[in-house]
Amino acid sequence: MSEKIDFSHVRFLVVDSNKLMCQLVKDILMMLGATQVTTARDSEKAIASLRSGGIDVVITEWNLKPRTGLELLDWLRTDGTSPDRMMPVIMLTANSEVDYVVESRDKGVTEFLAKPFTAEAMYRRLVSVIARPRDFVSVKDYFGPDRRRRQLPFEGVDRRQQKPE
Repeated sequence: MSEKIDFSHVRFLVVDSNKLMCQLVKDILMMLGATQVTTARDSEKAIASLRSGGIDVVITEWNLKPRTGLELLDWLRTDGTSPDRMMPVIMLTANSEVDYVVESRDKGVTEFLAKPFTAEAMYRRLVSVIARPRDFVSVKDYFGPDRRRRQLPFEGVDRRQQKPE
């Protein structure tokens, strides 16, 4: 854990239907220095917490009811009643197959963390979303953090700088 982040001023929302997992994530956050951790056991309670304000980072499970964690993410990114479309969201789930990761990325997840996880892995994701936030992109079918993690040299015509024909 090379970078030191003060989590005492970051307000977290942990969303997981499993009470023990909610407590485990909360305990890890508190161990890392967080002092403000709210938990929700379903997506509707999570939305109510988000609407009431005071949340900076969401950590959510995929498997929720009545909306999935992915639907919660979609609501946060695209719904007109969302309190903060650019809020960092970490998807923390055992659904770690490539299809789940890609679908989460395409819906605008900020970071993905597979269960089981370590406190170190959680810390790295938190540093990423807090200390090194990515720019947000808004295009026809996507709103969320820039999916490019590396800036690679590009050879060819940069079509983004041209006017459509």
